[in-house]
This record gives sequence, C-alpha cells and structure tokens, in this order.
Amino acid sequence: MKIKTRGKVGKDIKEFFGRVWGYAVWVLILILTISVIRNVRKAISIRSEIAREQTKVDKIKEENARLEREILQTQSGAFIEKQVRDRLGLVKEGEATVVLPDEETLRKLAPQILQDSDTLPDPNWKKWIQLFISK
Repeated sequence: MKIKTRGKVGKDIKEFFGRVWGYAVWVLILILTISVIRNVRKAISIRSEIAREQTKVDKIKEENARLEREILQTQSGAFIEKQVRDRLGLVKEGEATVVLPDEETLRKLAPQILQDSDTLPDPNWKKWIQLFISK
C-alpha cells in the first residue's frame, strides 16, 4: 500500500477543483445562454404585441375622428333644421307639407302600364301550311 505524499494530495485536490471550476463555468454559460434566448423571445413577442395594439389605437383614432366630425355635423343649424322637419313634420312659414301614402297605396293609385307583347309574324312556311290545311 502506498502512502500519498503531501505534494501528490495537493496536486489531486487542485486537479479536482480545476475540473469542478470548469464544469461550473460551463453550467453558468449554459444558464446565461438559456436566459438570453428567453429574453430575446420575450422581446420579440412584446414587439409584435405592441404592433397589434398600435393598429388598434390607429383604428380607434380613426373612429374617434369620424365621430367628432359627426358631432360637428349634428350640431350645425342645417342638420337640426332637417331633423325637426323630418321627425316632427314642422315647416317654415309659407311652406306646405306633403305627406305621401305608403308604397302599397301608391302602387294602387299609380296608372297601370299595359305592356303590349310584340309578337313576330308567322314565318312563311307556317303560313303555307295553314293555307293548305285550312282548305
């Protein structure tokens, strides 16, 4: 049985810790790589979500602008006057209101247009056959 000397034991310990240190470095590199990959994926998904939300914001801004134009139009005097005339049946002084009956009544009252069906004259061969058969 050999007894290890102090120098050999120290060398073995250094070699062991050197290997452990090397493995620890590789594990640390692996963990950092995985972390970076996850962060890149998260950043990409956040960018795409931002783009989707930006399109939603643009659509909402367009809708808001349209509604503001509609509000301005409805607050104008001409629009209010038209609504009063249409909904309440009010007229200005000197004007007359004309109320038309519903569509079905209008159709009954409208003159009927008779359509003459234009028929072509009989061809000559038919006329000859009729001439010989009728006698």
